[in-house]
Amino acid sequence: MADGVGKAGEKKVAIVCDWLTNVGGAEKVLLKIHQMYPEAPIYTSKYDPKGIDWFKNAEVRTGWLQVFPSRMRRILGPLRQWYFSRLDLSEYDLIISVTGAEAKSVKSGRWLSRQGKKSANPRGIHISFCHVPTQYYWQMYDDYIKNPGFGILNPFVRLFFRMLVRPLRRADLKAAQRPDYFVTISEYAKEAIKKYYGREATVIHPGVEIKDFQNKKEGETEDYYVVTSRQVNWKRIDLAVKACMMTQRKLVVIGEGPEHKKLVKLAKGSGLVEFLPVMGKKDLAKYLARAKGYLFPSMEPFGIAPVEALAAGCPVIAYGVGGACDYVVEGKNGILFKEQTATSLAEAILQFEKCKFNRERVAKSVLKFDEARFDKEMRDFIKRCEKKNGKDEK
Repeated sequence: MADGVGKAGEKKVAIVCDWLTNVGGAEKVLLKIHQMYPEAPIYTSKYDPKGIDWFKNAEVRTGWLQVFPSRMRRILGPLRQWYFSRLDLSEYDLIISVTGAEAKSVKSGRWLSRQGKKSANPRGIHISFCHVPTQYYWQMYDDYIKNPGFGILNPFVRLFFRMLVRPLRRADLKAAQRPDYFVTISEYAKEAIKKYYGREATVIHPGVEIKDFQNKKEGETEDYYVVTSRQVNWKRIDLAVKACMMTQRKLVVIGEGPEHKKLVKLAKGSGLVEFLPVMGKKDLAKYLARAKGYLFPSMEPFGIAPVEALAAGCPVIAYGVGGACDYVVEGKNGILFKEQTATSLAEAILQFEKCKFNRERVAKSVLKFDEARFDKEMRDFIKRCEKKNGKDEK
């Protein structure tokens, strides 16, 4: 890669993401796309290789936002909008943004050309793999205002968001008109993109490492529920803890994060909740395979972790709003609960225990979400976009 430009054949490709500071579902999608175009540079606002080492062999390019601490990420939205909107990526034939925030602000050569502006490559297109419209501006704004996650600084952050949310929404909506094509991860996300951005999107479910979680059961199913997640407030792991305490059920919480101490304090003295650190896929698969069920109280546009649980044969109890509706089939591989409250989840646990699940069928229910399928669907989608772009230019 002598000229420093990512190539796939003779095609110049760039990948863009909001930030690279921790491991999560969005980063897993980014990794799959990076593997499709391993020589393509990855442009981002902040990179912390200690927080995520998946891209140590990639060419990750950052700018002046790199100097800000990762903990300031939530309040840097306006600066990220400015930063990404001014990245000159017009030389590339293909830009793929993997985003749930501001990375979609980048401009393709095709977009610049249509605006009557100078472009190094007027045929260059931008495909945005948009997980969901920027949540802290739109559908989860009220939740962020209620608990911004900055402790004693919360009152100042609330004031900041309330003062700026309207211009930020306008800027976000404007940025959402720049991608030439949208792809997203679930029917829920597709509807949100249409509602907030007025854009159509094609659904391509994320690729999940199904094979790594299959056939890992050793012995009989044990009497505990499990939740695996990064421990942040909006994941609502507190609901899983409270529901299991209300129903006197055992719960294993696997993961870490800023909410860890609060969760431990919440469960203290119950004797029902066990906390375990992040673990490798092999050990995680065994915990999932032996668990009675997997609890998923979070509202997410997809949710890779519960699909991993299903692949291990572990049925899922999920909040019935969001991406879970794309893979949890009521009574077949799990159940959905209606309200995002501990009481609603506790009732779902009791209902769940009246059901009988065939764990082999549970595992087979998510075979369609495997990595090979994602790779093929993404490549086919990119080819269709490029073909359409060629026709449009004639």
